[in-house]
Amino acid sequence: MAQIISVLSDIETHAIKTGMLYNADCIRSVVKALTIQSSGSPLPPIVCDPVCVSTSGHSLLDPNATQVLIDQFFPLATLITPNKSEAELLLSQRGEPLEIRSLQDMIVAARELLRYGSRAALLKGGHIITSMGDVKKLLDQFPDIDAIFSGLLSHNMEILQGDGTRGTELVVDVLSESDRTSIFVRPHINSKSTHGTGCTLSAAIASCLARGSDLKEGVKDAVVYTHHAIQMAEPIGHGHGPLNHFHAVAPRLIPRASPFNPYPLTRLLIERNRLEWKGYVEHDFVKLLGRGTLSRKAFVHFMVQDYHYLKYYARAYGLLAAKSTSFKAIESAAQIIFNVVSEIDTHRTYCAKFGVSEDELENAPESAACTSYGAYLIDIGLQGEK
Repeated sequence: MAQIISVLSDIETHAIKTGMLYNADCIRSVVKALTIQSSGSPLPPIVCDPVCVSTSGHSLLDPNATQVLIDQFFPLATLITPNKSEAELLLSQRGEPLEIRSLQDMIVAARELLRYGSRAALLKGGHIITSMGDVKKLLDQFPDIDAIFSGLLSHNMEILQGDGTRGTELVVDVLSESDRTSIFVRPHINSKSTHGTGCTLSAAIASCLARGSDLKEGVKDAVVYTHHAIQMAEPIGHGHGPLNHFHAVAPRLIPRASPFNPYPLTRLLIERNRLEWKGYVEHDFVKLLGRGTLSRKAFVHFMVQDYHYLKYYARAYGLLAAKSTSFKAIESAAQIIFNVVSEIDTHRTYCAKFGVSEDELENAPESAACTSYGAYLIDIGLQGEK
């Protein structure tokens, strides 16, 4: 208790986070220290991570401690952050047993936990794997819920799908406040680098609140931070290793490829140029072609210009081969050129079906757009990096 009072009286404190408070005496001492220090003044935001159940389901607290935690500490807390097992234990303490097995159960449990005195309750969903279908059903059932999605492919980004993104498994955290309920949806990461995930999340939330974020915004940023800390972690040892807490400050412009994000550079480019990408993939030409209503004249023009563009494309890879310094890289570039040459034969055959001969393909003038884009590729290839 003296240590807490000493620190709080000496250092301006903008947020407090607690972890496992093992027994009733420890909890009472923390409550007393905070009460003395506040002296009637408002306490800074307090995030209570009620560490009381292990991953294997065993109680980590002294039998009497859980009730003291609920009765004396929760009323001081801005936010409590139990996981599934901890929430079930807390609810059972007041004769309200609930087995949390679905998103609907999580909503009910999070709202019930508000009755324990804290300003808000965040029920962590890492132990409940769900799907987008389940999320949509939940939002249909509870239309007042605010859903915040992170890490998921947005509209027009299907091109980035890899084997790890199809049928994506999701995890959902539920934030219950007195006037609203929010859910935070993100992809589930199959990783062993999860030791200390709950502690990391609650500490990150406290940090966000200390910076002045409101509760919902702070939870959103902390959830994203923790998600990336798992995603960017390097495996250590044979068991469950730690997260990478330094991912946000590491000098890395492009994330590492992962099963969920197999093309990080392409994804970064698309996400930072959403309007341009939308205009590209939703161009009238694409829509008409998809509907089968594109005019024959427009389609033939496209085929002819694509024929000319493929020359530029092959030449660009010829430049890449010329600048490569290993046979493996030269072979890779050359293979692309061979693929283009093979495709050209198919191209000619297809064009002939539309009455366009090989001579007409070769002698048809390039459009300004084709020349501009093709010349740009060659020019950048010749200049190289600046």
